[in-house]
Parts: sequence; C-alpha cells; structure tokens
Amino acid sequence: MRLKRNGSYTLHRKSKKDRERPVDQKKTYLDGDVIRAQVTDCDFGALVQLPDAIDHNEWLATHTTTFFNHISLQYSTISEYCTSQTCPSMAIPGTMLHWQDGEKGKKVKLAAPQYVDCVMCSVQQLVTNESIFPTKFGHEFPPAFATYIQRIFRLCFHVLAHLYHSHFRETVALDLHSHLNSLYVHFITFALQFSLLPPAELAPLSDLTDALCISSASAPHNRSPRT
Repeated sequence: MRLKRNGSYTLHRKSKKDRERPVDQKKTYLDGDVIRAQVTDCDFGALVQLPDAIDHNEWLATHTTTFFNHISLQYSTISEYCTSQTCPSMAIPGTMLHWQDGEKGKKVKLAAPQYVDCVMCSVQQLVTNESIFPTKFGHEFPPAFATYIQRIFRLCFHVLAHLYHSHFRETVALDLHSHLNSLYVHFITFALQFSLLPPAELAPLSDLTDALCISSASAPHNRSPRT
C-alpha cells in the first residue's frame, strides 16, 4: 500500500531586528516541570509499529517526510533568535558540528542558521527526488534507500539537538516546549525502532532521552524490506 506524502516545507525567517539572548549555563530542558510537558500521552512505541498492510520502505518514507516538515516548522518558531551573532556555530550539547557535503566533502564551520539552511535544502532535495522517494505506483525505492533515510534522520537530529541546547528557553517562553518534547519522543522512538541512528549519534541528548523514558531497548524492526 502506498501512503500519501508531502515533501514540502516552509521556513519563515522574520525580518525583525535580531534579539540577543542569554547563554544557557545549565540544561534547562531537563528541569522537572518542562520535561514532563507533552501535547499527547499516546503510546509512541505502538504508534511507530509497521502495519502488516504497509510496505516497509513506504512506512519509512512517509514518516521521514513528516518528521522533516514538523522539525522545520518547530525551528521556524525560534528562527528570529537563531542568528550569526547569537549562534556563531552549530552548537549542540557537548560539541560543535561542522557541515559536510556528502561523505568525502570538506568539513566547514557554519553559523547555526546557515547550517540549518543547509540541512533544509539538502533534505528537501532528497525527499522531492522521485528516484529516491517515488510517489507513482509501480516505481520502486532505490537499493540504497535506507542510507538516504539514515542521513536525513542524522541531519534532522542535529536541528533538534540545537533547539534543545541553544533555544529551549525561547521555546518555553513561546509555550511550545510540549510540542518539541512530543516531537522528540516520536522521532527518537521511530529512529530506535528502525535502527536509523546509532548510539554514538544520539549521545549528545542521551540525558534527555533517558529523562523522557524513551527506551533504547525497544525491539528493533527486523523484517526485511518488501519489494
């Protein structure tokens, strides 16, 4: 069964003058009151299970485009605070990320908004490429489809990690932290279920994952992709 997908995204940047923000000295996203806030109490572990009637790759494709759209929307809510002045590097907990085009491209330091723009453009090109994300009946997914999905998840995780590390205070001020927490739980639960992100990649937010009780012991999906 083929599911309907929408690979579009909109990233709005406000023209309002950049605002300075204080640098967080502690991990405010681990505070008791905010860590418990979610927009739903649904069982994400059950929600991400592959239904019997759905193709494995189609399930991955549909969720990947949906997560991408939601993460880009979540970022757009604080984009006016993420500037070259406030975020001169793509900082996430414990490290700083460098942008790399492809596996062999040169790593370059970018300010966070430029890094995120690269993420959005790169992922957008992938999810709208008919040869990678086919939408027409009878067109098959490429043999290396899982590799594309893993790259998209890695890049999307980087954006989530930056949101928590550098912009959680603004997210709380906008009363959008419950949305971010729910998005993170859903995203990580799906990634763990289908082994899309290795433990080393998830390490920067392992404390958040533990606090939100996302079990890494969730049984991975072992069925072979259907063709």
